[in-house]
Amino acid sequence: MSANASPLDTLIELAQGSRDQAGQALASERQNEQQVAGQLEALHQYRLEYAQKLQQAMSEGIDPASMRNYQQFLDSLDAALARAQQALKAQQQRVSQRQAQWQQEQRRLSSYDTLTARRQQEQRRHEARQELRLNDDLVNGRLARARYASDI
Repeated sequence: MSANASPLDTLIELAQGSRDQAGQALASERQNEQQVAGQLEALHQYRLEYAQKLQQAMSEGIDPASMRNYQQFLDSLDAALARAQQALKAQQQRVSQRQAQWQQEQRRLSSYDTLTARRQQEQRRHEARQELRLNDDLVNGRLARARYASDI
């Protein structure tokens, strides 16, 4: 921050920092979401492969104890899949929350930018009015001098 920064400039810098932090948090949560989704997909694929192995074993003939082991393992995979789906849903909610936070920070920054633009526009109008007054004063001074010169 510069030494002559206005309070609005300070607010803008702080808002940019907050927005950037929210963006980084959002990116991190999205990366986590992709990782959890990948794990869920890998688990789903493993379950499909294991179910196919069971089908193969059943077509070749399988003893009841092996059948029970296969079924118990498939049940544990189903439970793991349910937990992974819940984890993905929770992660998606975290992504949504971070996205909402980023959007809120972006709106705050945009409102400060709008205030800055309005201040600059008002400053330009003020400077234009001052310049117009100065020009009017110069013209009036010349006219007055010209009248005075013609009266002499």
